Amino acid sequence: MELISQVLIIEPSTRVFVQEPIIPFAILLLVILVVPILFERLRIPGLVGLVLSGVVFGPSGWHIFHINSPILNLLANIGLIYLMFVAGLEINLEQFRHQQKWQALGFSSLTFGVPLVVGILIGRSFEFDWIAATIIGSTLASYTLLAYPLINRLGVINNEAVSVVVRATVFTNLGALLVLALCLAVNTKNLDFWQIIPSLNSLAIYTFIVLVGCNWAGKEFLRRSGEDEGNQFLFVLLSVFFAVISAQLFGVERIFGAFLAGLAVNEVVGEGPIKEKLVFAGSVLFIPIFFVYLGLLIHLPSLINSIATLELTVLVVVGLIASKFIAALLTKLIYHYNWQEMLTMWSLSLPQVGVTLAATLVGYQSGLLSEMVLDSAIILMVVTSTLGPFMTSQFAVSLPSSPTQQQPALVLPENDSEKIDKNPFTIIVPVYNPQTQQYLIEMAALLAYQANGRIMPLAIATAAAHMDAPQLETSLQKSEKLLTKATALSRVLGVKAEPLLRIDDAFAQGISRAAREHKANLIVMGWGKRTGLRARLFGNVIDGVLWASHCPVAVTRLVDSPKKIQRILVPVENIIAPTLQPVQFAQILAEANQAQVTVLNVCDRRTSSSKISWRRSQLSLLVSKLTLPNPPEIQIIAHENVAQAILQAARLYDLVVLPFVRNRTSPGGLAISDVTTQLASQLTCSIVMLGEPQHSSSTALLTGISNSTAVV
Repeated sequence: MELISQVLIIEPSTRVFVQEPIIPFAILLLVILVVPILFERLRIPGLVGLVLSGVVFGPSGWHIFHINSPILNLLANIGLIYLMFVAGLEINLEQFRHQQKWQALGFSSLTFGVPLVVGILIGRSFEFDWIAATIIGSTLASYTLLAYPLINRLGVINNEAVSVVVRATVFTNLGALLVLALCLAVNTKNLDFWQIIPSLNSLAIYTFIVLVGCNWAGKEFLRRSGEDEGNQFLFVLLSVFFAVISAQLFGVERIFGAFLAGLAVNEVVGEGPIKEKLVFAGSVLFIPIFFVYLGLLIHLPSLINSIATLELTVLVVVGLIASKFIAALLTKLIYHYNWQEMLTMWSLSLPQVGVTLAATLVGYQSGLLSEMVLDSAIILMVVTSTLGPFMTSQFAVSLPSSPTQQQPALVLPENDSEKIDKNPFTIIVPVYNPQTQQYLIEMAALLAYQANGRIMPLAIATAAAHMDAPQLETSLQKSEKLLTKATALSRVLGVKAEPLLRIDDAFAQGISRAAREHKANLIVMGWGKRTGLRARLFGNVIDGVLWASHCPVAVTRLVDSPKKIQRILVPVENIIAPTLQPVQFAQILAEANQAQVTVLNVCDRRTSSSKISWRRSQLSLLVSKLTLPNPPEIQIIAHENVAQAILQAARLYDLVVLPFVRNRTSPGGLAISDVTTQLASQLTCSIVMLGEPQHSSSTALLTGISNSTAVV
C-alpha cells in the first residue's frame, strides 16, 4: 500500500496523460462522437467541429493530442487513404454513361479550369514556383457534395442541373488528383516538359492495372468466397492498401491509388451491404480522426499574427467563390439553365473538403506547399463547407424536378384469372418469435386475402456440421412447432398456408433463397433490434434479407392487431415515382380493413404558396396514375424539420408506412442520418418499412397483388 502511494505521488496527472496513450485515444473517441452531433444541431457541418477540436486539443490549445504521436499519425494516414477511397467508391460511373454526360463534361471542364487558373495566379502572386502554384490551383478545382442529403430531401435530385453537378464530380476529383500526381512526379525527378511523357506512361499503366486488376480480382473473390461478408470486407480493404502500396512502386501518389481503388471496386460491391460496411468503418472512426489531425496542424499564433497568411486566406476564399460563380454562369449561358438552377450549381460546387484537403496535406508533407497554404486550405474548408449547404438550402428549395427524369408510373398487367391461378401471389413469412408471430401472420393474411393468394410460413433451422447433431434436431423440433401454430392461425383467418421448413447456414440466406425458389412476391418480416458491434458492422438478418431479396420486403413493427388499423399515414419524402410504392402497399392494406390512407409530404417552411400548390398537384397527379379505387388524401405541411413534422402528424394514425432508405454518407465521409432512420426509432404506432430489391424497376413492385386485387 505504501508503494502504491509513492507511485501515485511521483506520477502527476499530466505525466500520466503523456505516458498513457489510451487516455488521449479515449478522449479522441469522445470528441468524434459528441462534437459532430453538437455542431450539426447548430446547422454547422460536423467536420468543422472536428477540425476545431484538433485546434483546441492540439499544440495551439491543451496539448492533449500530439502531432508526433505514432498511433495518431497511423490513424490519420489511414483516414486520408480512406477519405480518397470513399470518394471513388461513391462515384457511379454507370450512371454517368447514360445521362447528361456532355453537360457534365462541359460543367466539369469549366468548374475545374477556371478555379485552376485563378489558383495558379494566386500562387504566383505570392511568389510560389510554378509547381506549387499549380497544386494550389488544383486544390480549388474539385468540390465535395456536402449538400447531397439536402437536395435529396428537397426532391430536386432529378433536376437536370443538379444531376450535372453530381455527375461532374468524377472529372473534377480525378483531374485534381492527376494534376497533383504529375506535379509531385516532376518535382521528385526534376523533369522538364519532354521528360514528363515517361511519367505519363507510367501513370497510365498503373491506372489500367488498378482499375482492371482490382475489378477482376474482386469479382473472382466474391464469386468464390460465397456469402461471407467478413471475408469480402477484408478483401476490399486489402485491395485498397495494395493499390496504395503499388502506387509507390510506380512513383504515383498514394491518395491517387486509393481513389482509383474506390472506382475499381465500385462495380464489384455495388449498392450492397459490403459497401455500407466499408463506408461505415471509415466514416465513424478513421475519417473523423483525419479531420481532427488537420486541426492539430493549425498553428494559431502564426495564423493570427502573419499578415501574409491572412492575405493568402482571403484571396483563396474569394477566388474560389468567384471562380465557381463564373464557371456556373458560363454553364448557364451554354446549356440555357435558368438563374435558380445556376445559383444551385454554384452553391453545390463550393464546398472544398475531400480532395482539396488531401491534396494540400500531401503537398505540405512533400515540402512543396508552406504552412500558410495548409492553414488557408483548412480555413477554406471551414468557410465553404458551412456556406455551400446554407446557400443550397436557399436556392434549391423552389427548384423543380425535371419532368423528363421522373420515373414512369406503375404499369399494371392486363387481368388474367387463369395466370393468377397458375402463379398465385405468394407471401413468405419468416417465423421465429412466438410472441410476434400472430400479428405477422395476420398482416400477411390480410394482403394474401386481397390478392386471392397464399402465405408460406417459413422456419429456418441453422445447419450443423452433421445432420444428426442433437442441436440440429432440437432446432428442427422448435421450427415445426412454430410452423404448426402459424398454419393453424392462417386457416382461422381463411387464407391458404403452405408451411416451409428449411435447413440453412444463416437465417438471411435461408429466407432470401427460399423466397427465390418459391417465386415469392413479398416477404413480411418482424422488427429486429441491432445489438452488439458485429450487428452494427456486419448487419443483422433484416439487413441481409433487404439486400439479397429478389422481391419487396415489408419489415413490420406491429403494436396491435393489423385488423384494427383504420388510419394509415404514408410520408413521401421526394415527389418522384419510386416513393409511390409505399402508397400502393398502404392502399392495398386499407382495402382489406376499409381504412383511410393519407399521403404526407413535408416541404421547407420557406416554401412559397405557389410551390406548395405545385407540389400538391404534382403528388396528386402521380398518385392518380396508380388507378386506385379509393384515392388517398393528399396533405402538404411546411415545416423546418421533416422528422418532427411527420412525428406530430403520426399521433393521429394507427400505422405509418415508410420506404426503406439506407443511411447515405457525403463524399466527405461523415455519416448523415436519413429521415427514415429517425422516424423508425421515435414512432410509437405500428410501422411498416417497405424495401425494394436493389435492381427492381418501379413498375414491378406489388404488380401481382394489384392485378389480383382488380380481379377480386
